[in-house]
Amino acid sequence: MTHRERFVRCMHFQPVDHIPDEEFGFWDNTFRVWHPQGLPKEINSNGNCDAFFGFAPRSGVPAHVGLSHGFEPQLIEETENYRIERGGDGVTRKVHKSGQDSIPQYLDFPLKGRKEWEELFKPRLDMDQASRYPENREDWEKIKERFNSPEWDKPVGIGIGSIYGWIRDWMGFEHITVMMYDDPELIHEIVHHLATLTTKVITKACQEIKIDYAAGWEDMAFRSGPMISPKMFREFLVPNYKMICDVCHENGIDIIYTDCDGRVIEAIDPWLEAGLTGIFPCEVGAERDMTDPVEVRKKWGDRVKILGGVNKHAMGAGKEAIKAEIKRIEPYVKEGGWIPHCDHRCPPTVAFEDYLYYLDLKRDTFGMPRPEHLEERPEIKAIKSRPGYWV
Repeated sequence: MTHRERFVRCMHFQPVDHIPDEEFGFWDNTFRVWHPQGLPKEINSNGNCDAFFGFAPRSGVPAHVGLSHGFEPQLIEETENYRIERGGDGVTRKVHKSGQDSIPQYLDFPLKGRKEWEELFKPRLDMDQASRYPENREDWEKIKERFNSPEWDKPVGIGIGSIYGWIRDWMGFEHITVMMYDDPELIHEIVHHLATLTTKVITKACQEIKIDYAAGWEDMAFRSGPMISPKMFREFLVPNYKMICDVCHENGIDIIYTDCDGRVIEAIDPWLEAGLTGIFPCEVGAERDMTDPVEVRKKWGDRVKILGGVNKHAMGAGKEAIKAEIKRIEPYVKEGGWIPHCDHRCPPTVAFEDYLYYLDLKRDTFGMPRPEHLEERPEIKAIKSRPGYWV
């Protein structure tokens, strides 16, 4: 069974030879912490770690639904401890220089109202820009041939962008929340523009390529729930998600999810109403106060596909906690429709030895083969031969 067949069958709750072996990635600081613990120094980014650990690959159609070009980056102030800079997204932020992964302090946002929308953003979200559309590429026929080939063994995805998260980034959380009340017409216009842009850009690709899944990005929830109420969710977002999802469903794409951290429980029904069918990365959270995938499975059953859902706090709490977490989710993962992996990028609080133990336990539990090239590496053998590695 190829990676592609395995992914599609698993997401449709069909029998597979084993659950797909995937992970979400790692914080930059995780690599730095793990190097003294035995991770080879050349494995230092999310660009080269998947092959090292042997995770299953994916592939994607090059559709461009975001800003056509960024803002001019600018360094505004720099001290020994921090930088104040304007990024390519136009946002001014204070970035601490400690080397630790942390959220910057946001100081100013470029999208303040209709004037900035018309002058700064609409030109960067031009629907007529030919380079957005994959069918305008010189290699379009080769792309179609490659992804439509029965020999192509990687799941094929297409990006469906964002209709809330990007606006929140451009405006700031407080401002977009106020604007939904003070100028709902503008928010409706921006959301609809983004959805229409995405729909236009992906339509021909969805029609001409066998695409296995569609994935977006939102990050619109805190640990206590979504950033907007269910009523506002249905007013502003659901009709526009539906526009995008309709194109997918009309072309046989029924694995549709968006990336959202935090507690998304209250967002699941509106997402389902709009045509989305999955959640990622299903952030369990401390003491499971966010999105417990087991409770999602119990409530929604096979209506919701799950990608992620392994509690990073359990992964960082040692091998007994890892064993308990895998045991907890095991029967539900084996039902299908669930690819288990860390519920966010793996943090440096997880020891490298414990991460290897987690991979071994996950792979053995769900029938995933251990990659031979990883097992044969001397540094990995040395760690796994330590007394007490297995508990």
